[in-house]
Amino acid sequence: MINTKTLKLLSKPVSGLMVLTAITAAFPNPSFAQRPRTQQRLPARTVPFSTGAASGVLNTNYTLGGGDLIRVNVFEVENYNGDYQVPPGGSINLPLIGSVDVLGLTIEQASDEITRRYSRFLKRPIISINLLSPRPINVVVSGEVTRPGSYSLSLQGGAGNNPGVQYPTILAAIQTAQGYTLSADITSVQVRRRLGRSGEQSVNLNLRQLIETGRSPQDITLRDGDTIFIPRATNFDLATSRNLAASSFAADPTRPRSVAVIGEVLRPGSYLVTPGATEAGAGTTQTNLPSVTGQPTVMRALQLAGGIGARADVRNVVIRRQTRTGAPQDININLWQLLQGDIDQDAILQDGDTIFVATATEVNRSEATQLATTTLSPTRIQVGVVGEVKRPGPVDIQPNSSLNQALLAAGGFNDARASRQTVDLVRLNPDGSVTKREVKVDLAAGINEQTNPILSNNDVVIVSRNGITKTGDTLGTVLNPLGGLLGIFRALFAF
Repeated sequence: MINTKTLKLLSKPVSGLMVLTAITAAFPNPSFAQRPRTQQRLPARTVPFSTGAASGVLNTNYTLGGGDLIRVNVFEVENYNGDYQVPPGGSINLPLIGSVDVLGLTIEQASDEITRRYSRFLKRPIISINLLSPRPINVVVSGEVTRPGSYSLSLQGGAGNNPGVQYPTILAAIQTAQGYTLSADITSVQVRRRLGRSGEQSVNLNLRQLIETGRSPQDITLRDGDTIFIPRATNFDLATSRNLAASSFAADPTRPRSVAVIGEVLRPGSYLVTPGATEAGAGTTQTNLPSVTGQPTVMRALQLAGGIGARADVRNVVIRRQTRTGAPQDININLWQLLQGDIDQDAILQDGDTIFVATATEVNRSEATQLATTTLSPTRIQVGVVGEVKRPGPVDIQPNSSLNQALLAAGGFNDARASRQTVDLVRLNPDGSVTKREVKVDLAAGINEQTNPILSNNDVVIVSRNGITKTGDTLGTVLNPLGGLLGIFRALFAF
């Protein structure tokens, strides 16, 4: 209660003004002081965009944007209550106060702003905002995914205020983009999120940890406008890649994949692997191709290409892979280790891969024999043996068979007519050129490049006539007309 001295002091103009100022400073605005605590939040601080290695925790606040349906309630002033669809520009038109821009504001921030505007006309206004229907969530997924691009994701469950509503996750967005590629580094997935009207946050997530432990260090639900970027792995590990390919948000293993196989294989070309059977690609005329099912691995692709050639370097197989985020990626495969039990060497292929099988500088006889019994090699190859052999023509032999074995398969030399010292070996090269060389024959020699080389599919061995046979055939050709005349004279004389 104000006493008499205070009343006298207030009666003086200058002194009264000073006292009223002190009272106002001591007791805040009643309309603000009586507002609930939830209505006194300060605007959220925005986090500036970071271009370096991002870290931290994603801001999970929902910010208003075009398409949201909200309800604005003014306590004890029902005429001012209403439902509003936020337009693309973000400004809603409210009774008495007119246009209010809520774009980029959280529910609390928008409530504070509308309260501030109504406080000019109402005493102690209490404003509440409810999100009735959230807008679709539009995100961009880029980097090492099958189909990079912009996607619209819907919320699952109830409406915005329904506790059962579920926001889409980063995993759902990656699945919508048809999964991450085999070149992806999912230990450093970058998520960029707009904060407020001018800020942006960048956070790195380790999704491999989620696969291995089933736990995520933070919330991974998405908000409208998020950008997800999956970088390329700098160090490709075959074992890790094979494990990650089995996750639910990796690229679908049943999708048809087109790969090219070149180098030391029987039928270089493009091949298509489907979920059922594998068929030859364009330009291939083979009709007896093997049927291959399941994921497209290196072994399956080589089987489609007819198997490795006789001079294949199985320790030097390279997969050239096109990536979404930079230069091609070369993956080295050692198929000899695969034959020793290292299944990781049988890498899963990706659409667009090219497999190159190098040519060996030397052929190890024992290894060549062992390779011929594996599924890396074709079951049979066909070569031609023509000229002075007992059964000239095409012969089927096992892969990695030698020149001597082909001669034996053709019945051996025609003893009376064949030249046993040398034969001609004609080979059609992968580049389309043809080479012909003379090979000195040694039937007692083992496999070697000089006298008993390993043959390739479609090789032709030409066995020439010996000198005596050539001379006799020449004389027979010359004397053949004379022999006919002598026969006529004999017939006339006998008559």
